[in-house]
Amino acid sequence: MRYYLSLGSNMGDREQTLRAALTMIEQQIGSVPRRSSLYYSAPWGFDSPNEFCNLCCLVETDLDPIAMLRAAQSIEQALGRTHKSIDGIYHDRPIDIDLIRAFDEENKEIKLQISNHQSPITNPSLLTLPHPLWQERDFVRIPLMEIML
Repeated sequence: MRYYLSLGSNMGDREQTLRAALTMIEQQIGSVPRRSSLYYSAPWGFDSPNEFCNLCCLVETDLDPIAMLRAAQSIEQALGRTHKSIDGIYHDRPIDIDLIRAFDEENKEIKLQISNHQSPITNPSLLTLPHPLWQERDFVRIPLMEIML
């Protein structure tokens, strides 16, 4: 499977954190044959003086979407992320890894929405592919278009 991920950081040594995340993705998830240039942007959806550093990458792996999500969340935690955004309330964070688009072995885009049955009120969607907001966010759309096959 091929996944396109968006990575962002607006705390600490942002570039180093993104490099570390890419290394961990290669070690724990699969190969990263393509990655975009770095893209700097103001925070989206909240106010902060801390600018984001973003990139997108292509990951080739055998993981299914839920296993991929769990692996990405594990890397976020290892790099210092303590909690996810809830109810659209965003905050500064050392790392954010989002699954943006996914394609199967036949190059068909995977479209799915998996509900979070444990907490349907605070976070009704555990995973939606493609990511529902990717086209509205230049910090995702521009680097993603740089690496799309």
